[in-house]
Amino acid sequence: MAENPPTASAKSELRRELLAARRALSPDARAAAAAALAVTALGLPELAGARTVAAYVSVGGEPGTRVLLDALRTAGKRVLLPLLLPDNDLDWAAYEGPGSLAEAAHPGKMRLLEPAGPALGPDAVTEADAVLLPGLAVDGRGMRLGRGGGSYDRVLQRLERAGAHPALVVLLYDEEVVARIPEEPHDHPVQAVATPSGVRRFSS
Repeated sequence: MAENPPTASAKSELRRELLAARRALSPDARAAAAAALAVTALGLPELAGARTVAAYVSVGGEPGTRVLLDALRTAGKRVLLPLLLPDNDLDWAAYEGPGSLAEAAHPGKMRLLEPAGPALGPDAVTEADAVLLPGLAVDGRGMRLGRGGGSYDRVLQRLERAGAHPALVVLLYDEEVVARIPEEPHDHPVQAVATPSGVRRFSS
């Protein structure tokens, strides 16, 4: 469903502000946030009890996930990472450690680090007990603001169609938990947000 102009404009403006704040963070601040975020996220019961976790490799100014990915794998979790498809949908492959990541160039998009192992198919995400979502912000209702590419909207729709109900957790900086995000009918709330300073849960 297309965004109506007021909602699209409000989301675009909020995205610009949040991306500018991320760009302003120093490398030291990003590294410290990544280490703290890993500790926070690993404390989530949803991750502690998960056998399979769908996650992602952070890029650019996103809160760093590399420490968390390795910690999940060390804890014996099966970790799935996305492969971006030409239509912006996501395929998945298993994470086998830092050496298993390869840089992938996608026309018109930033370079991504993706798992080099065999693709498991877009439906592999339905096997996850927990899904870690990238985002730019979340509000007090658990509504998440993504980058606008629609990749994770498709993931969430796929989970819904399959009747899968993994824990949905968005990873953000502390300042990205905001009062209100413009919402559309296709937007899905998350159960929790993990930031460097702690976890906030949302009622379903």
